[in-house]
Amino acid sequence: MKKRISIKTIAQEVGISNATVSLVLNDKDKEGRVSREMAEKIRKVAKDLNYEPNHLARGLRMGKSQTIGLIVADISNPFFANLAFHIQEYAEKFGYSVIITNTNESDAKLVKILDVLIGHQVDGLIIVPTEHGKPAIEELVKKDFPLVLLDRWYPELQTCYVVIDNYQASKTAVQHLINKKCKRIALFGYTIDLPHMQERKRGYVDTVKKAGLFDENLIKDINYISIDADIKTALDDLFFNEKNEKPDGIFFATNSIALHGLRYMFERGVKVSKDVKAICFDKSDAFDLMESPVPCVLQPIPEMGKLAVDVLINQIVKGTVIPSKVELFAKLSTEE
Repeated sequence: MKKRISIKTIAQEVGISNATVSLVLNDKDKEGRVSREMAEKIRKVAKDLNYEPNHLARGLRMGKSQTIGLIVADISNPFFANLAFHIQEYAEKFGYSVIITNTNESDAKLVKILDVLIGHQVDGLIIVPTEHGKPAIEELVKKDFPLVLLDRWYPELQTCYVVIDNYQASKTAVQHLINKKCKRIALFGYTIDLPHMQERKRGYVDTVKKAGLFDENLIKDINYISIDADIKTALDDLFFNEKNEKPDGIFFATNSIALHGLRYMFERGVKVSKDVKAICFDKSDAFDLMESPVPCVLQPIPEMGKLAVDVLINQIVKGTVIPSKVELFAKLSTEE
C-alpha cells in the first residue's frame, strides 16, 4: 500500500509553510495572498507527487463527512440490492459516498448499525426499517437527524419517507388473476406488522371480496425466520389436502416468498400456469429460468432510490427536517 502524500510533504518539498500549501490546495490562494507563481509551483509539486486530498478529514473540519448511511433489510434480495445500487450511483453525483449495511430484519441489528453509522459521523441516513425498530428511529427524529425511510414507514412518526402505493399495486395483481378466470386465489405474505405488508394484504382482501371469492383459509402467513418451512407447510396444505380444494391462483406478496414457493412447487410437481397461475411482488432473474413466465408487480426502483437521495440531501443542506411523504405507483409486468 503506497504512502499517502500529505500537505506537510509538499510544504517540505517546496520549502514553505503547511498553511500556505493548504490555502492553495483548497483554492484559497487569492484570499491568502499567495502569489500566482508560488500557487502554480505548489500545484505542480502536488501533481508530481500524486497528492490525493483527504476528503474525510476536510469534511469533518467543515462539519460534514460527505457520507450517507444506507440500511436495507436483506441485501441478498434483488429488490434491495437494486435499490442500493441506484442510491449509491445517484449519491455519488452529489459528492456523497454511501455506507451500505444490512439488518436481516433484526431490530437489534438496526440499533447496532445506527450506533455504528452515527459514530462514523454520516451526514444522513436512508433506512428500510424493521418491524419493531420504531423506538430507535424515534430517537433520531427527536434530534432532527436527517433521515428518510424507504419502502416502509411508521405511520405514528412524522418522518420523510419514499414508498409505493402497495394497496393499489396489490389490487392490480389480484385482479389480474381474476381476469385469468382464477376462482380460488391464495395469498402468501409475511407476518410483519408494517404498513407496506398490511396494505398488500388489504388490497388482496378487498379485491377477492368484491369478486365474491374471499376464503380466509387461502391466506397464508409466512414468518421471515422460518420462511422455508412455513411455505412448505402452506403449500402442502393447499395442494395436497384431503378435500382436494386446490387454489388456481397464488399472489406472492414478496419475491423472496415467491422464490421459495415456486421452487417447492417445482419439487412437488405443481406446474405454474398449467396447474396454478402465479403473480408476485418484484421481479427476480430466477423467474426467467422458469418454463412459464411469472408476471410481477414492478416497483420503480431507480426513481425510489433517486427520490430518497434527493429528500435526504435537501435535509442535510438546509439543516432542517420537514416531513416529506412521497408515494409512487408500481406497474404490472406484461410477461405471461
